[in-house]
Amino acid sequence: MTTTAILWLRRDLRLHDNEALSEAAAADRLLPVYVVDPRTYGDRPYGGPDSFRFGKTGPHRARFRCEALSDLRASFRERGSELVVREGPPEEVLADLATTVDADVVAMHTRPAPEEARVESSVTARLRERGVRVRRLWGHTLYHVNDLPTPYTEVSDTYTSFRKSVEREASVREQVATPSLPPLPDAVGDAVGPGDVPTPATLPGLDDETVAAARAPDPDGRGVLPFEGGESAALDRVESYVWDADRLREYKETRNGLIGEGYSSKLSPWLNEGCLSPRYVHDEVRRYEELRVKNDSTYWLLFELIWRDFFQFQVAKHGGQFFSRPGIRERHDIDWRDDDRAFDLWAHGETGIPFVDANMRELNETGYMSNRGRQNAASFLANNLRIDWRRGAAYFETQLVDYEPCSNYGNWAYIAGVGNDSRDRYFNVVKQARQYDARAEYVTHWLPVLEPLPPEYAHEPWRLSADEQAAHGVELGVDYPEPMLDLDASYEKLR
Repeated sequence: MTTTAILWLRRDLRLHDNEALSEAAAADRLLPVYVVDPRTYGDRPYGGPDSFRFGKTGPHRARFRCEALSDLRASFRERGSELVVREGPPEEVLADLATTVDADVVAMHTRPAPEEARVESSVTARLRERGVRVRRLWGHTLYHVNDLPTPYTEVSDTYTSFRKSVEREASVREQVATPSLPPLPDAVGDAVGPGDVPTPATLPGLDDETVAAARAPDPDGRGVLPFEGGESAALDRVESYVWDADRLREYKETRNGLIGEGYSSKLSPWLNEGCLSPRYVHDEVRRYEELRVKNDSTYWLLFELIWRDFFQFQVAKHGGQFFSRPGIRERHDIDWRDDDRAFDLWAHGETGIPFVDANMRELNETGYMSNRGRQNAASFLANNLRIDWRRGAAYFETQLVDYEPCSNYGNWAYIAGVGNDSRDRYFNVVKQARQYDARAEYVTHWLPVLEPLPPEYAHEPWRLSADEQAAHGVELGVDYPEPMLDLDASYEKLR
């Protein structure tokens, strides 16, 4: 009896170490499918119709995803297969395709975030109504959920405890080999055409401004990397960073950098869109340790992958509470503000605080921001301004090329004091700027109007007298904004 499988691809856009692909490829016929879900694009409410609205997918991730799909289709075609692309609710599209090709099973990777889980449940229910089996597999973390020392419902809410437990009591599974691909179902080419890989212009719900920005990423070349989407680019980045440039040797020392492509691995866009397996990265690190050097830096890249795992399992454990304003700590003692004008100044890099503004302008122009920058920009909004942290997290969701729901909202909640830490986590922005951008090279890179200023004033231009402003040719309120608040006073309220 001939069996037919559908592989439903979501944020697992790769052939290497893809367990769902391996499962589906065991059938006699295989139909790989990607569904463009209109609900993940355009202007959407956060938390219900009475909450704020934000753009689900901005220009940088839209472009990256389209490139990743184009690369994946090419990979399937090189192996005699095809990537079928459709637009619509996945529960409807997959059910109809399963009927058309007489599918016996649909294989997919499961995800813990509530929105993805709801879609997955709808797909599963609709397929089972039509007698189609569903195989859900876990394939996006370094440590497999079934290999944790405790059930995911009992994992520690503290990262250090979690990390020590998995390092001591769990092991990283071997990668799944890329299988040979069986032929397509007979209906393909007749009743089932391949469909078009989307471009930003054809994605549903994107306005003209977003499409234009997606077509011209980083127009002035100041960004750290172009971040081309796809498995091919992901593997090239690992090769370049780890082996060609030998950057892994000094990762721990450079990871808090701000300018250039080499200060950190910058693998997150490919990891989060599923173009790159964390187990592949793990194995490359171990191979590097065998062939070149094993040190704190090689360990630290794995340390960061475990952080990524931690937030995945936290969302699996806590569900929607993780994305709520009180967070998993259920904090109702913080007087969160709604201030559209203040939020817009922050979002557009017009706060008058150079380190915050430079980071936000980099984000808006390129879709990327260093980890150090994210912490400071988040702390300024959530702690100094006390604006609802979820609005900041949602803005990052729109803009980031490497957005991932669990890590993004987990880190924001952590900084806002409602997540996985009982301590107040506010950052002194000016102190951080002086520590990590001592010569103001980053600030002036993104705020060239401040180039005439000595570094100490580039970070605090409000300290300049009127005569000093005139001497340097930088007038506050004209060339660069006055600070939107008294920083020192805002810190006093947090102590």
